[in-house]
Amino acid sequence: MKLSRQAWTLAVAAVLAVAVTASAQQPAPTSTAPATVAPAAALDALVADQVRADDANRKIVQDVLGRSEVREVAAKAGLDLERARQAVATLSGAELQEVAAQAQRVENSLAGGASTLVISTTTIIIILLIVILLVVAVD
Repeated sequence: MKLSRQAWTLAVAAVLAVAVTASAQQPAPTSTAPATVAPAAALDALVADQVRADDANRKIVQDVLGRSEVREVAAKAGLDLERARQAVATLSGAELQEVAAQAQRVENSLAGGASTLVISTTTIIIILLIVILLVVAVD
């Protein structure tokens, strides 16, 4: 089927008309939208709060890893406690919160000067160390 020059011109004009009409119907960008940017001081405060929370969580984990009971369990399980200690420094956010919560459970289990470890405490310690090492290995 062969189209004449007039038919081609008409077809091109129709396509251009549709394109121009479609672009004319697009809403023009507005700059009257309210700004939703937080003030710098508020952002600084949020960052400082997060840094303090991360530091506190790291301290909990490091304190537990420093306990003699934890060192003993790690040695018996063949887990590299020094690597776990180094890994804690690389954790942040949700990962750090999860590990800190487990460390807090270990601390609570060992609180009160318990001289012997029960199976559940040993299990929690091993899980804590494995989670730390796995999180770092995945990253």
